[in-house]
Amino acid sequence: MTSLINQDRREHWQTVYQNKGESQTSWFRPHLDESLRLIDALALAPGTPIIDVGGGRSTLVDDLLARGFRDLTVLDLSPAALEASRVRLDANGDSVTWLAGDITATALPEARFGLWHDRAVFHFLTDEADRRRYVAQAARAIRPGGYAIIATFAADGPEKCSGLPVCRYDATQLAAEFASGFTCVDSSREVHRTPFETDQAFTYVVLCRHAPGSA
Repeated sequence: MTSLINQDRREHWQTVYQNKGESQTSWFRPHLDESLRLIDALALAPGTPIIDVGGGRSTLVDDLLARGFRDLTVLDLSPAALEASRVRLDANGDSVTWLAGDITATALPEARFGLWHDRAVFHFLTDEADRRRYVAQAARAIRPGGYAIIATFAADGPEKCSGLPVCRYDATQLAAEFASGFTCVDSSREVHRTPFETDQAFTYVVLCRHAPGSA
């Protein structure tokens, strides 16, 4: 059953990115301003390995490269979305690792990343088992002392996105999903103005990875 669900997810997002331009997707922003603000506040070293989960056509990778980061991985279910980013970056993206896969099932190196970024993947995981798999992936792949920035629709945000149901969170609820392996060190709220001139409220949390076995 899980493999069928994963296949359905892949097909859904591949179809979206093959058939819709940036201005036709509600989540598009020229720059992920709130994510960048939170990343800048962490003052990470330029060599910090970073993964953008559900990066798709997002320009976050462009802005991270412009900030001097070079160890970057972008993961998305849709190969079409990743290809669009590769084409946009041209030679600037040669150093980026591009992974097409489902974050709940993709094999990632252990304790590899100093920063895990996710704007709006986690809220699509409406099944508790999928959320557990996601949290376990993050806990395994993020080095102790590393960070995760997770953004979802806020408690007063939309109930669906791209025709799919989502889970909505305030900062306390979102941090609680990761409490087994992470401490929440910051949170914020953003109201995203979509290309369709509507508002979507987002919750952001910044999480720090515990050392294994610590509370």
